[in-house]
Amino acid sequence: MTETKEKIYPFFSEPLILFPVLVLAGMGIVMVYSASSATAMERFNNPMHYMQRQSLFCLLSLGAMFVASCFPYRFFKAFVYVLLAVGLLLLCAVLVPSLGLKAGGATRWLAIGSFSFQPSEFVKFALIIYFAYSMAKKQEMIKDFSVGFMPHVVVLAVFALLIMLQPDFGTVLILGLITWGMMFIAGVPIVHLMLPLPCLAPIAYFFVYKVNYRMERIFAFLDPWADPMDTGYQITHSLKAFGSGGLFGKGIGLGMQKLHYLPESHTDFIFSIIGEELGLAGVVLTLGLFSAVIVRGARIARETENIFGCLVAAGLTMSLGLQVLINIGVTLGALPTKGLTLPFLSYGGTSLLVNMACMGILMNIGAAGKNG
Repeated sequence: MTETKEKIYPFFSEPLILFPVLVLAGMGIVMVYSASSATAMERFNNPMHYMQRQSLFCLLSLGAMFVASCFPYRFFKAFVYVLLAVGLLLLCAVLVPSLGLKAGGATRWLAIGSFSFQPSEFVKFALIIYFAYSMAKKQEMIKDFSVGFMPHVVVLAVFALLIMLQPDFGTVLILGLITWGMMFIAGVPIVHLMLPLPCLAPIAYFFVYKVNYRMERIFAFLDPWADPMDTGYQITHSLKAFGSGGLFGKGIGLGMQKLHYLPESHTDFIFSIIGEELGLAGVVLTLGLFSAVIVRGARIARETENIFGCLVAAGLTMSLGLQVLINIGVTLGALPTKGLTLPFLSYGGTSLLVNMACMGILMNIGAAGKNG
């Protein structure tokens, strides 16, 4: 009976992914409400505005995760170029003035009625599927520089250029790390992976040191207390949130930093609010839940004999792990400030929908391995 249930409902076959994700999504609704109520009251005269939308996003995302868990992952091979083309068109559409939605000095969203959609979230998924398909197909020649390395770097470069035009340096960094990680797992020689590194120095110089606001973020990262009222404002208030949370926090809804002190408290810096209101206990719980999903994802990738499934699982797991690592690193002052949401917890429909759908695919890969 259990075996039959797992074959019919892969959604329930990976509890080490399903239950942590459900808990994190539930925490996200609660923390989004707590972190955004003051802002929502001021902007919309409704303290539950963001929480209501996040709840709707969560329901849709649960449906997407269920469908993705039941959809055989091997079938994505048939749609790989369609996914790639859609991702490319969406990134181009963002750059059209009448279609792109600008916020915070960047144009990263497409407006769809009262909702907005961030194409780069979809592009991460599309590229993972494409790279997995391409590297699996080229296994016999994967060690050939012109077959296993160059084509994938060219595709990455095209998408990275479009994303940099938004601009979104953080997403490009994540995509680069995922691509390099997948190529390493696929068997691309390390010497090939190391060859482009000298070329990255001038590129980094142009995109970081030649852009004032990025340099300000680096200086703020090095010493946020040197200018706590300007460049170091976000990180100093984030650190104050963690410092005031203590062992068990001030209690949900009782934090102070969300009251117009810490910008983006319900999106990029929601982990800081968790630290303030739930304390060290909440921080450890959150890290434990993410760790459970990431460890299980890594095991699925390792145990999957099908190279396509192995690479998809590895890519999805790396994507989640990197987002978590960078967001938490920023909130703790361990990395320069970067506008990147925390999966399942931060407010945002696109991120929640794509990430939960990806977890559904990961569950499907795991279930396929269990059922042969």
